[in-house]
Amino acid sequence: MDVTVVEKLSDSDKNDLLAGLRSYNRQFFNKDNWGDVGVFSRNEEGILQGGLIAMKAGGWLNIEYLWVSEEARGSGLGSLLMHTAEQEGIKKGAQQALVDTFSFQALPFYQKQGYSLQMTLEDFPNPGMQRYYLTKRLA
Repeated sequence: MDVTVVEKLSDSDKNDLLAGLRSYNRQFFNKDNWGDVGVFSRNEEGILQGGLIAMKAGGWLNIEYLWVSEEARGSGLGSLLMHTAEQEGIKKGAQQALVDTFSFQALPFYQKQGYSLQMTLEDFPNPGMQRYYLTKRLA
């Protein structure tokens, strides 16, 4: 058996591996009820003030990215983006939501939104840091 180690992934290697993995996983997932959810806020000039990208996967809304500009922090925009995404997830059949955050990011914010800490991964990605995984029951 031949094994190769690479330090820079080629698009071809990555796509081949993901194609094999997805082919195997298809037997376990019905992806008919999967899809992207994006929620964005722009100012009058069209400049992005904040946004959220999530994926609806089965009965879950997986919040992948949330960002609010420095100028808009503390204005309630983050809460509005979360609430809007959750409502969209509910419309699409999500019963629960999942988010992860690092210790230098927004753990108290997500807890204030009603998310419960499920797991802490210590020393990730660096010693002294943590990665938190939180969930919330939606409707």
